[in-house]
Amino acid sequence: MAENLRTAHVSENGESAFGVDITVSGFEIKGDEPIESGGGNLGPAPYDILLAALGECTCMTVRWYARQQNWPLEKVEVILTHHKEGRTDHFTKDISLYGDSLSGEQREKLIEIAAKCPVQRTLEGTPVIATHKA
Repeated sequence: MAENLRTAHVSENGESAFGVDITVSGFEIKGDEPIESGGGNLGPAPYDILLAALGECTCMTVRWYARQQNWPLEKVEVILTHHKEGRTDHFTKDISLYGDSLSGEQREKLIEIAAKCPVQRTLEGTPVIATHKA
């Protein structure tokens, strides 16, 4: 059995050409493409959700490490961008660490830890994706 198995259910909802309903971990999200791509802009596009996942994971990883070290981190904020150049995806993460009592060394370590979040490691790795007919 797969460790930490997660399941998402995604189905077209007919609300726009590309509109979908997403159910994952008990949460419901609408997904769609922007109007300029033929969608109805009813929710985030797939790369929007991927970008948000990377940011969410980065914030949580930094927070987790600061808590483990009992460091005075007050807040983490991540602003991300994604674009393609040819077939290559480029992501940037601008990380703001709030906490006047954080030392320069602590800030450097937290930025280093931010690059080790599990979603980033997945994107940098070689995941295996199997597609089956249901």
